[in-house]
Amino acid sequence: MALITLRGVVVGFGGPALLDGVDLQIERGERVCLVGRNGAGKSTLMKVLAGQIVPDDGQIERQQGLVVTRLKQEVPHDTTGSVYDVVADGLGKQGELLSRYHHASLNLATDFSDAAMAELERAQHALEANDGWDASQRVDTVLSRLDLPADAEFSSLSGGLKRRVLLAQALVLDPDLLLLDEPTNHLDIDAIRWMEEFLLNYKATLLFVTHDRMLLQHLATRIIDLDRGRLTSWPGDYATYLERKEAALESEETANALFDKRMAEEEKWIRQGIKARRTRNEGRVRALKAMRQEHSERRKRMGTANIQTQATELSGKIVIEVEGVNQAYGDKLILKDFSTTILRGDKIGIIGPNGAGKSTLLKILLGKLEPQKGDVKLGTKLEVAYFDQHRAQLDPEKTVIDNISDGRDEITINGKPRHVISYMQDFLFSPQRARTPVKALSGGERNRLLLAKLFTKPANMLVMDEPTNDLDVETLELLEELLIDYKGTLLLVSHDRAFINNVVTDSLVFEGNGQVNNYVGGYDDWLRQRKLNEEKPVSKSKSSEKKVKQAPTKKLSYNDQRELDALPKKIEVLETELEQIQQALSDPELYQKQADKVPTLNARREEAEAELAHCYERWEVLEG
Repeated sequence: MALITLRGVVVGFGGPALLDGVDLQIERGERVCLVGRNGAGKSTLMKVLAGQIVPDDGQIERQQGLVVTRLKQEVPHDTTGSVYDVVADGLGKQGELLSRYHHASLNLATDFSDAAMAELERAQHALEANDGWDASQRVDTVLSRLDLPADAEFSSLSGGLKRRVLLAQALVLDPDLLLLDEPTNHLDIDAIRWMEEFLLNYKATLLFVTHDRMLLQHLATRIIDLDRGRLTSWPGDYATYLERKEAALESEETANALFDKRMAEEEKWIRQGIKARRTRNEGRVRALKAMRQEHSERRKRMGTANIQTQATELSGKIVIEVEGVNQAYGDKLILKDFSTTILRGDKIGIIGPNGAGKSTLLKILLGKLEPQKGDVKLGTKLEVAYFDQHRAQLDPEKTVIDNISDGRDEITINGKPRHVISYMQDFLFSPQRARTPVKALSGGERNRLLLAKLFTKPANMLVMDEPTNDLDVETLELLEELLIDYKGTLLLVSHDRAFINNVVTDSLVFEGNGQVNNYVGGYDDWLRQRKLNEEKPVSKSKSSEKKVKQAPTKKLSYNDQRELDALPKKIEVLETELEQIQQALSDPELYQKQADKVPTLNARREEAEAELAHCYERWEVLEG
């Protein structure tokens, strides 16, 4: 029997129903990912499953004794007390008694008075009267399992630890079904990897919402898609879902086109002359009326955001030069002997844990903070557009339109005047929504608004600090495509591993003790290169690096020297990739179970071999 079953569930808040006859079954042990556009009703569905919203229509069948808990998308700002208090709060009345007993025990360690002893006895009796010792064991177990500091003040914790505490609060009831709404929001990469590993080993049933495509791919055993009030189920992983969803949308468009063509023919028939109207078939007339009704009730899919940057004059060839920068705050070393050069067109990812100093590095690179030691030179003709993860550029009291145009009806985009309502529709804001105060928008809508504001300004350098938070996957992928095609320079701070992999050309990685190292490629490239450096401290590529460091007999141009410096790492990556391809092609199971991958692997092997040969040729030429 399913843990929970929804049959024909309807929920609406005026306008089209968010849930329009939804059917859903969740079986024990599943890890189900719920996907859908911002505003589609994902959080509403989770609240229905948690029993926080009663549907307008339909049935909900729950297994007897079913326990459902939900981890909310945002960390509550009014949560106070110790970690123990917050976790115990998940147990309700028992949790209050546990917190009282816990604090009385701690107090007795420093206060040996009769009053302190009496308070401990009263707390103990109250706990025993409410069967609280089993609950105490649960709290201790979950605190140990998630490695949480029981007596730390919740408000003093980092964002990642706060999310972990709230997860513990949801787990302390030992739920049969755990609902997670964007569990990785505002977490750094280390915390996301911890969360992913924990959930993969967690034995209870999950239903989760996430925009982190790597987490989705690794974790989900089934995907359910909420689109225009209807829910469809797609067994398998995210890659399989994308293929089948695209095919389903194409089939829907074809069916709608055929329906519209047939309806147009029927409309033409009924408008024929007097003779046709005298002899017409009344059944055919009734069928046409039904077609009209069906057409009027058809819910069109939400449009796709049309995100475009504004063209501007090219910057100078060298955008930023950094030499020997040191920066520290008290005893904490942020940067130590940091040097780098960023050229026009580079797309640089900045990777590191929360609190490592990524924002400090951005300020130094942009010339907004003078380093304690070292030099920073900015190039010429720089026009910078800055995306701030805290959305400080948005006035929450003003409407969407006023945040963009400051009361004007028109704005200038690529040298041409454009009505602000038309521009906002490119970012999926309807005319009505565009007149809404910013404080009433969802997190995803605020991020779309900030993107809209950002791209009203011509820029040849984009600085983006966590642009992917709260965006639905479809808008995220559109932003990804825009940044891939962007001709200017990009500085990107993100904890979205797939986004970094797909967008950046180089990564600056905080690796502790003030060391910020440069790696070719994105997140996976960094992991691979770091692993190779650890496993092969002395290798061909390392000896290559020694050769590179020897001064050439003829001074190279700046670009040639930069290319020469990058070649050892590039050669190392290609050699590793060729080894992996060769191992795959040597495996007999490949030809039995995945024969369709063989041509692709062979083609990539040839490309990699050609690239490697070219790298060695360039190396010889440049060293000579």
